[in-house]
Amino acid sequence: MSLGERYENLRNRIQRACEAAGRDPQNVELLPVSKKQPTALIREAATLGFTRFGENYVQEGADKAAASPDLSFVLLGPLQRNKAKPALQHFAEIQSLDRPELAERLRRLAEELDVVRPVWIQVDLWEEATKLGGCAETDLPALFAALGDDPRLPLRGFMAIPPPDDESAFVQMAELRDRVQQQLGQPLRLSMGMSGDLEAAIAAGSDQIRIGTALFGERAY
Repeated sequence: MSLGERYENLRNRIQRACEAAGRDPQNVELLPVSKKQPTALIREAATLGFTRFGENYVQEGADKAAASPDLSFVLLGPLQRNKAKPALQHFAEIQSLDRPELAERLRRLAEELDVVRPVWIQVDLWEEATKLGGCAETDLPALFAALGDDPRLPLRGFMAIPPPDDESAFVQMAELRDRVQQQLGQPLRLSMGMSGDLEAAIAAGSDQIRIGTALFGERAY
C-alpha cells in the first residue's frame, strides 16, 4: 500500500470517528511521527500537505531538520537536560516537558538563544513515568511555577501516552485538561491517540493524534 493510500485510509478513520463524536475533523490535527523513517519518505509525506513531523530522538530530529529546513519538527521523546540546547535549536515545539528542572533549563537557554518554542507538558496519570516519562498530576503546580508564564516557552497543552487497551485513560486526560484550563484561565490542547486507538482518543476530545505506522508503514530499525 502506498503512502497516499494509507493517508486516505487515515482520513476516512478520522472522519468516521469525528462523525461518531459530533466533532469537526478540521479540529483534529494529524501529526505524522517520522522517527526511524527515511528523509525521502518524509519528503513524500510533505507532498501530501504535511509540514510538521514528530520525532523521538534529539539527534535524529536535528539531522532531519537540517536536511529539510522548509519543514518543522516536534520533539515527542524524553528530553535530557544536556540535550536541551540542541532541542531548542532544531525543534519547533517540545511536547515532552515533564519536570520543573527541565523547564528552568529550557527557560535559561531560550533566553540565551533568543528563541520562542511552544511547549506541551507530558502528563502521566497511570504511573508509567519510569518507562515513558511524564509528570504526575500532583506535580503540575511546580512545573507551572517553573515555566512562570515565560513568553519564550508558551504552554500549548498536554501530551500523554496512556496505557494500551485502556480507553478510559483518554477520558481521564480530557477531564484533567478541562480542570487545569479553568484554573489557568487559558485554553489547552490535548495530544493523545496513535495508530491503534485514535478513535477512542478523538471521542474523548483529543485535538492532535500522533500517527506513525498507520501512515508510514512499519519502521526499518
